[in-house]
Formats: sequence, structure tokens, C-alpha cells
Amino acid sequence: MSVNAIIEKITEQIQEGIYPGASLTLYRNGQWSEHYLGLADPEKEDPVVADLVYDLASVSKVVGVATICAFLYAKGELPLDRPFKELYPCFAHEKTTIRELLTHTSGLDPFIPNRDQLDARQLKTALENLQLKEDKSFHYTDVNFLLLGFWLEDRFHQPLDRLFEELIFTPWKMTETRFGPVEKAVPTVRGVASGSVHDPKARVLGCHAGSAGLFSTVADLERFLEHYLKDDFARDLSQNFAREEGKNRALGWNLEGDWLDHTGYTGTFIMYNRKRQEAVIFLSNRTYEKDERAQWILDRNSLMDLIKQEFEK
Repeated sequence: MSVNAIIEKITEQIQEGIYPGASLTLYRNGQWSEHYLGLADPEKEDPVVADLVYDLASVSKVVGVATICAFLYAKGELPLDRPFKELYPCFAHEKTTIRELLTHTSGLDPFIPNRDQLDARQLKTALENLQLKEDKSFHYTDVNFLLLGFWLEDRFHQPLDRLFEELIFTPWKMTETRFGPVEKAVPTVRGVASGSVHDPKARVLGCHAGSAGLFSTVADLERFLEHYLKDDFARDLSQNFAREEGKNRALGWNLEGDWLDHTGYTGTFIMYNRKRQEAVIFLSNRTYEKDERAQWILDRNSLMDLIKQEFEK
């Protein structure tokens, strides 16, 4: 593998203004290789260094909710094809299943009228009563994981922040991972206080959001992915759980061959390949200067593809 080719690609993207800086760490042959490039805070000209705290955005989905669902699945306690309403009676629809929510094939319409005027209670009610489309093809949306988060809170009788702490963060020694706002973090938008949650729904719901809102560090995510690479609970996760054709999905993760990955809106992604015992963590604040989502997806995918190609050499 040529780490230099990956570093050159990231340096090129920084020079093109795609993101101001990035933390990258690669796992191979039982070791992590960490690399820090560019600026964490261009306004202060602070460089990217070790131990920075980043807003994970949607990477939160797999760090929290999907991991607890994986625990339940390994114990035979995840009723994938039971109607979600039987498990979470506040939900409006009779036939939607946990499998559909976890694989983003629920058909739920994420549009919420006047969303930005709603408080946490009103937003939760709106999410429980979303419209359902006939089209059950893959459509990635945060509402699926927000609903799964509400269900887990009911099932375990505690809010997500305590649930994640008790079942994941404390046992795995993830001491820097928590819901925002946090005191100090890499700023995600110029002029907005660092440590503020970027995702609007997660910002309103706070510690009850299953879709976004977690902050973490490279070191914590290294510990996190090592458990997916080595622990028994993750032994059978590298398979397609989606019933609909067109997009392979593991339990909450995107599935490409033997690679599982998840991305975040702020400029984050994590990847792992249990078969090859390889993993990647990439953390940036690509929303700092501009928010060009469509272009970012192209730039991000080109980087992810390059990393996979280099791992295969």
C-alpha cells in the first residue's frame, strides 16, 4: 500500500479548498498509522494535530444506534421483521419493520413542515407521524435512525446518552465520545461557536438523537473499529441485510464487497474490512467555508475509492 498516494490526494483536496484540514488514520497489519494535514481552524491558523474533537455528524448512526442493534442481533434479540409499531406503539404505521429502518428502505418521507419552528417534543411527534411512500427502494435519511433511537430509549428505559455510555463508550474506553454541544472541538462552520452540533434535528433533540450529534476523536474511533474487527458480536455483520434490490446494506452500514463504511455530512467517514483486518478513519470539517453537498460526495467517494485501491496493493 502506498500511503503517500493517499496523503497526496488529501493534500490536493486541501489545496483545492474542499476542506481546510483532515485527520486520517489507517489500520493494517495490526497497527494504526496516523496522519494530520492542513488547518483545523483557518481563522486562528491552528493546525490539525492529534487528539482533536470532531462533530461526527451521521457517523453517529453507527457509533451509537447501529452498534446497540448489532449487540441485540448477536444475542438473537433484534426482531428485524416484526412491525416496528408493535415494539414502538407511538409510530403511526402498521407494517414498517426494523430491517427497513436499519437499511433505509422504510419508504418514510423525511419532509417535516415548519421543522425549524418545532421544539424537541413537537419534532419527536412529527417524526412518529411521517408520511409513508409506496416506494420502498433505498433512500438514505436520518429519520430512520431517529426513530430507532426513540425505540431503544423505550426498550432500555434510559436516554441515548446514558445508554451509549453504559453499553459502548465505557466498556470500550471511548472517553472522548459524547453528545454535543461540547466545550472544545474543531469548528464546523466559520463564525459558529466550535462544539455546536451541526445537524439541525440533532441540535433540537440533544442527547435523544439517534442520527447525529456525537463528537469524538481519532483515538476513540480507533478503539471503536478495533472492536468491530475483532469482537464476536460483529462476526456476521458483513452481509446484505436489505430485502430490496439495488443497494447492499449491513445493519446501518453501507456495504461494498467486504468493506463496511459510513459517512458524515460535516466531512467524516469510517471504513472497516473484517476479512482483511483493515480500517480507515477520516475526520474533517469540510462545511467550514462552504456547503456543496453534491460536489463533496464526488470528492469524498474518489478519496474512499483510492484508499480501497491502495489497500489492495
